[in-house]
Parts: sequence; C-alpha cells; structure tokens
Amino acid sequence: MERMTRLFGTDGVRGLANETLTVNLALRLGQAAAEVLTRENRSSKRRPIAVVGRDPRVSGEMLAAALSAGMASRGVDVLRVGVLPTPAVAFLTDDYGADMGVMVSASHNPMPDNGIKFFAAGGHKLADEVEDEIERVLNENIETGPTGHGVGRVLEESPDARERYLNHLRDAVPANLNGIKVVVDCANGAASDVAPMAYQAAGAEVIAIHNSPNSYNINENCGSTHIEEIQKAVVEHGADLGLSHDGDADRCLAVDAHGNVVDGDQIMAILAIAMKDNGELRKHTLVATVMSNLGLMLAMKDAGIEVKTTKVGDRYVLEELNAGNYSLGGEQSGHIVLPDFGTTGDGTLTGLALMARMANTGLSLGSLAEAMTVLPQKLINVPVTDKTIVMSSPKVLEAIEIAETELGETGRVLLRASGTEEVFRVMVEAADADTAVRIAGRLAAVVAEV
Repeated sequence: MERMTRLFGTDGVRGLANETLTVNLALRLGQAAAEVLTRENRSSKRRPIAVVGRDPRVSGEMLAAALSAGMASRGVDVLRVGVLPTPAVAFLTDDYGADMGVMVSASHNPMPDNGIKFFAAGGHKLADEVEDEIERVLNENIETGPTGHGVGRVLEESPDARERYLNHLRDAVPANLNGIKVVVDCANGAASDVAPMAYQAAGAEVIAIHNSPNSYNINENCGSTHIEEIQKAVVEHGADLGLSHDGDADRCLAVDAHGNVVDGDQIMAILAIAMKDNGELRKHTLVATVMSNLGLMLAMKDAGIEVKTTKVGDRYVLEELNAGNYSLGGEQSGHIVLPDFGTTGDGTLTGLALMARMANTGLSLGSLAEAMTVLPQKLINVPVTDKTIVMSSPKVLEAIEIAETELGETGRVLLRASGTEEVFRVMVEAADADTAVRIAGRLAAVVAEV
C-alpha cells in the first residue's frame, strides 16, 4: 500500500506527480476525504457535493480525474470547475453550497510537482485533526462503496464558475481603476484568464505577460518567484505598477513604476492603513507571521495599528484571523487574506485592493509603500543533527542575548527550526545590511556547533 512519510504538509498533500503523488493516492485521498468531509450530510436526502478545480499543469488532468472518481465512488456528486485559482475554488465551494472543495495545484512549485488541497464546507481550510482523520480513513483502505443510485455523478464543467468568481471580485472591491496602467504576470498559471479580466473589468489598462499556459510552462522563469520579469516589463511599458502572481494565484507581489519590489509586508502596510482610514480594520489589528520584517511592526506602531504574529504559514494566519475576528492578515511572500471576502489568500483580490488604494488617494504605489521602511534582513539555513535541542543550548541562548542587546530596538533576531528538514533558520534584521550579515553569521556559527 502506498504511503508517504508525512501525508499532509502545511498546505495539503504535495509531491512529484506520478512518483510520490500518484493517481492511486489521489483516488484514495478522494475516497477518504469524501468519507470524512461529508459525514454530517449523510443523513439528509441531498447527495453531498464537491467542487474540484486545478491549475493548468499537465498532471492536474489525471489527478483531478482520479480525485473525482474517488469521491464519486463514495456517493458524492462532483462539480468540475476547470482551471481556476485556488481562492476561486474556495469561494465556489461556499457559493455553490458544496460540502467540500478540492484544488489540484502545487502553487509556486515547478511544473513536475503537484498538490492536492482540500476545503471544508464554506471554503475553509482543514484543521490538523481533520487532516489526521482523512489519513486514518485512507489507511483503512476500504474497497467497497455505494452501488446503483448511490454512486455519485461527475459533472463537467460548470458553465458559470468563472463568471461567479469574477462577480465576487467585482463586488468585493467595487473600485474605478480608470487611468491606472498595470502589467500582470500570470505565471502561465491558474489566473491567466481571470486576473486580467478582473483588472480590466474594474477599468484598469492591463498588459498581461506569461498568460499563455500550455500545461508545461507554469511558473517557468515567471511569476512571483521570478519577480525580475515584472520589474523589467513595468519599466518597458511605462506602467504605473506591476502585479505578479504564482501558479495558483493565491499570492500577489507588486512593483512600483520604477520597478522597485513591493513585497507582502509592504502590501499589508498599505492595506492596513487604508482599512483603518475607512473604518474597516477591526480592532485596529493586523495579523502577520514571525517572518514579517521589523519595518512592518514599526510602521504599524506609528500608524496606531497592533500586529498579532503567528507561526509561518497562511493556515496559522487564518486561524488567528478567525479566532480574533480580525479583517486583514498575511505573509511576506504575498499571501494576503481579507476574511470578509475570502477564506484564503487571493492574489487577484489583493491586486484589486492595492490599485483601489492608489485610485482613492491619487498616490503612486511607490509613495504608498513609503509608509514602511524595509529593514535589511539576513537569513542563514544551518544544517544540524538534532534541531530539537538547539534552543535549549546555553551557548545559543547566550549568543541570542548578546545579539539582541547589540541590536536594541533597531533590529531583531529570530531562530526557528525548519518544519521539513534538519535545518535551523537564523534570521537577523538590523538598521544596515552589514550589521545583519555580521550578527547572523556569528549566530549561525554557534548553532552549527550544537
């Protein structure tokens, strides 16, 4: 029986398609997820419904087919919505009143990889205990399911899925973007159609690049992992800004008219101040991760905004947003969550909100980004033999104390264990790059000796 050492990671199940992430595993995952996520409706007369979407990478076709077959074999009607961004699938899961949703995508990973992300009813990501239950059921390897009228249908493809999502984006950010010229890098991914369409519908002049997916070119030297592409294009076209998405369009990075990068932290700063001005930032609070730049914390303090920090990963940002009923959160990588309009990061929605702030203030993106000063940051990955003992080492604790004293309020130190490998991450921020590099190197040398 196929097993992965660790089935669910921080964002679903991911692996090399047709090697670790096989059709057989996808079939069984579909069966197990259907059993777990539709239990509450099994007693009702309505047959459970699942929404299935994918990004355009070639392996998505076979994996989506296998997942659909697995869910149908457990009595679930499957609504295939085709190639759409991850946040669109989350939205449609709720909008169609489905019991579950599935997105087949490896996000910003290269084309040979793929992944499977599940959503519960309402389009919400799964809690750890639900993922554990799916894995438990999968390992039971139950062969039989309903027969006859009990077998689910696979409906291909929903004719109004894309239009529903575009209408949702329009209603979420009803901005007039006339006069704004934007270049959008679609990463040859899931937003190659909908992102340009959404920006054009709001009135922006749109120049789309890397928007011709052929099943093999997703994320290939383009998108948010290759920000240099949008930097060049914005300057060449004389645009007001550029927006760069990843393969499944749940993240957005930007560049200003001069090609300067505006990362997720800066985008959060701009949107937090905008929402505070508009009375939309509940409890005057932003949710970010521990990896967000200290410059964000300082900028928010100046703006009278509190920052709640979580562990790295958008799922932890979502948990804190829901627990505190906050209205904005995200990550430095460009995953920005506006929970009033979506249950997960939405790159296209982020792009619309960013341009709406430009339109409403008449300010350039570069001017808006000046609300935050990005402090130099140095990150060193240190291989270790046992990452569980690093933070109990007296030498490490002493080195951290010395570094923090030296930095004072002008910088910070963060040490954390990798979640997937025997590596300890040493990150230092300082007022200047030389100081950040020097102190990070000193700390890394101490960690390496543990």
